[in-house]
Amino acid sequence: MIDGWRHFGYGPGEGETDADYARRHAEIFLAHLEGKGFAEPNPRPMFPNPPGKLRLGPHSEGLRDRIWWGAGSNATARWAAELGMNLQSSTLKDDETGEPFHIQQAEQIREYRKAWKEAGHAHEPRVSVSRSIFAIMNDQDRMYFGQGGKESDQVGFINDTRSIFGRGYSDEPDKLIDQLKADEGIAEADTLLLTVPNTLGVEYNVHVIEAILKHVAPGLGWR
Repeated sequence: MIDGWRHFGYGPGEGETDADYARRHAEIFLAHLEGKGFAEPNPRPMFPNPPGKLRLGPHSEGLRDRIWWGAGSNATARWAAELGMNLQSSTLKDDETGEPFHIQQAEQIREYRKAWKEAGHAHEPRVSVSRSIFAIMNDQDRMYFGQGGKESDQVGFINDTRSIFGRGYSDEPDKLIDQLKADEGIAEADTLLLTVPNTLGVEYNVHVIEAILKHVAPGLGWR
């Protein structure tokens, strides 16, 4: 379906882009999470209401500071920092400099942290990046992920915007450690999310994650 969300009454206003629309609604969402009343109560409620306007419920203290935003550009990362949201940067972003993906991602994170500091937020932000990382431990791993083909970034266009897709990693553990040490995006982040092939089943994915935890993470000082 093309623009399926439009069939539910959602859509940008006049002169507003899809991105503008998403950010405007994010700001409304964040404002409501602060716990202030904003909605007029039903004059004949089923159960008694507290006095005044109603707030979003159930209210979770501190939730406003635990919201993440997935940023696809440096500008959006800075915007997320200004609003006090944690940053999630995946394996895709706008190709803004022509440099390798991990270098552009590292710069995106540095700009985010700088904007956070300038905004004067009282708490520390969290930053996550995503990677596809597979340690080749046996013939099955080699069959699935040892054939190569994803060792370099890829560039394409999304809605006429030049985008860069980060490379994947698949190799023997000692070689993975050397490769990942050179990934500047991972070095700048404080949280790493591993993407796993869910179609291969739970048992195999447990093996994939355990291989990273036992044979790769210790050599990189990851916790």
